[in-house]
Amino acid sequence: MVKVYFCYLFLCISVITAKAQDVIQSRTYPKGVFQYPLDLPPSTAGSFGELRANHFHSGLDFRTNRRIGYPVHAAMYGYVSRLRVQLGGFGNAVYLTHPNGYTTVYGHLDHLTPELAQAVRKYQYEHETFEADFKLQPFQFPVTKGQLIAISGNTGASGGPHLHFEIRDSLTEETINPQLLGLTIADQIPPAITGIGVYQLNGRPFSENTPRNFFAVAGTGGSYHLTQPQTLNVSGEIGFGIMAYDQNSSSVNHNGIYSLQLKLDGRTVYTFAVERFAFDQTHAINGYIDYPEYLKSRRWIQKCFVPPGSHISLYPQSENRGVMTFNDSLQHDVEYVVKDIAGNMSTVKLKVQSSIPKDRPVATFAGTRFRYDQRNEYNNGPVKVVVTPGNLYDDVDFMYNLLPKKPGAYSATHRIHNKYTPIHANYDLWIKPDASIGSLANKAVIVNAASGSVGGIYHDGYIKAKPAAFGDFYIRVDTVAPVITPVNIRNGSNLSAVRSIALRANDNLSGIKSYRAEIDGKWVLLEQDYKTRIFRYTFDDNIGSGEHQFKFTVTDGKDNTAIYTASFNR
Repeated sequence: MVKVYFCYLFLCISVITAKAQDVIQSRTYPKGVFQYPLDLPPSTAGSFGELRANHFHSGLDFRTNRRIGYPVHAAMYGYVSRLRVQLGGFGNAVYLTHPNGYTTVYGHLDHLTPELAQAVRKYQYEHETFEADFKLQPFQFPVTKGQLIAISGNTGASGGPHLHFEIRDSLTEETINPQLLGLTIADQIPPAITGIGVYQLNGRPFSENTPRNFFAVAGTGGSYHLTQPQTLNVSGEIGFGIMAYDQNSSSVNHNGIYSLQLKLDGRTVYTFAVERFAFDQTHAINGYIDYPEYLKSRRWIQKCFVPPGSHISLYPQSENRGVMTFNDSLQHDVEYVVKDIAGNMSTVKLKVQSSIPKDRPVATFAGTRFRYDQRNEYNNGPVKVVVTPGNLYDDVDFMYNLLPKKPGAYSATHRIHNKYTPIHANYDLWIKPDASIGSLANKAVIVNAASGSVGGIYHDGYIKAKPAAFGDFYIRVDTVAPVITPVNIRNGSNLSAVRSIALRANDNLSGIKSYRAEIDGKWVLLEQDYKTRIFRYTFDDNIGSGEHQFKFTVTDGKDNTAIYTASFNR
């Protein structure tokens, strides 16, 4: 017989009828309260909960015809509660709090209305910083529904001009799918299913070594099947996965699905739905997908079983975490049901032949067992690793290997497990440097061979850092100052005909920690573009005609400093 044990139920599921199909959600939301933030036919380049590198997408990306400059309006009346300027992330962003318990967020803005821009500029000059993030009082900037608050843009870590829009729960800060609150996108197209996965878990934690098989599917109109009709043979503990995406009627973009259910003999044993989530859960996408397969092939395979260390609200229901145990000799029906938020549905049905397992699965560990729900420590003298509870999605067969020393390094290379096991946040890593490091210890950083410096401080004979991934690590020292490259200024330049001063700055190892620009000894605002990495000061009325002195100071993570000075005329 097939055993599926009840494990947990995060939320009570209610269903809301949409287009004669059922949309999974835990509660009802007000409709007809919020308006679309743009004067454009609603069209999206990104959906809520869509799979992105290291995060679930937290809002809707409204298309702006591949250009900037469209008016952005308040989706409801309320007040400006927060203003933010980031180098990456949302770039320029406005947050509005509304009396019905929700907050709307507008990101990647080109610029804000004059009164909001003035508030940001005041903060930047008072704190002598480009990046800004501050809250405001309800009476400072009240807004009416539809009021102009900004102009759409392409600032921050955007992949092109668009408006990033969110609706959040003001109390919990959870972000909510805006389409559940009535901001729908025309959609007559059911999700597409491109493949399925079958994982032989064998009583062991999921890892890159888990036996897996992938099968292509084909179909149209929401009905899919295996490209090679067959009955799949299964035995023991099995997990299933799926490759799927969605499209709506307004865009050719491949977006994320809304919900996914897995059924065994007609009974739902696993549910996933992108209704709402907290931001401290977003990195759990790496526990949701087949992370090793993503790193190897860049394929998004959505696992239909829940890691024991992942506690996110996107799993509203499961039995035994979606893991099925096949231990009889019967044939069973497995069905995937994939829906978009408009209620369009696609399915793929499988026949699986169960067989009695030959051996009782026993979890054995060749290395050190790291438990997902406990503090874990590995210490061999030259290296210490500490992983705290909540940072692993499953138990890990932790492995360590000593690798040859790299040229210019101040330690051997230490293989800390492997890159295929995701970390939810960070862990503590200590590496003991060579004795020859001497007085350079305070200039030392730990380097991930795949991604560069992860920082580091010298403490009690070790260099300590907090990486966000496993991999190969070693110590280097950073004694080289950043390099400043002027773009349009030279000593003695006449800048009467230009609107701004532009420069670039780069660092070879520890990264830029801080920078400061002055004209005639006074701090001036340098805005930095995330995509071009250009630092730019735009002239204002405070810089009159005549000769002026410009000074640009850049400091890296190990306090190496570069200074560029030039006189110019206006």
